[in-house]
Amino acid sequence: QVQLVESGGGLVQPGGSLRLSCAASRIPFSDYQMSWYRQAPGKQRELVAAITTIGNTNYADSVKGRFTISRDNAKNTVYLQMNSLKPEDTAVYYCHAIRFVIYWGQGTQVTVSS
Repeated sequence: QVQLVESGGGLVQPGGSLRLSCAASRIPFSDYQMSWYRQAPGKQRELVAAITTIGNTNYADSVKGRFTISRDNAKNTVYLQMNSLKPEDTAVYYCHAIRFVIYWGQGTQVTVSS
């Protein structure tokens, strides 16, 4: 069974940093485009950042310059480095994998609050 397991969420003060990780199993990880989505209470799930199989990246305008997505194909893991966090970044963050099918992780909570 395919698994995407996120970790690294938590409570952080405004201006702080977190690094999310998503470990994939039972998929040819290097063949998948990987992304991070988030969903805040009462809002639709939105794309935060994506990285292609060859390392091209794109970001939501709201996180450009603050967040960095990266992948380590040897570890079957995608990361999201989040800096200069704001209260509006508070959400459940989901890992997403797509090739011919789509897989989602279970989500990890990120709360930015003083």
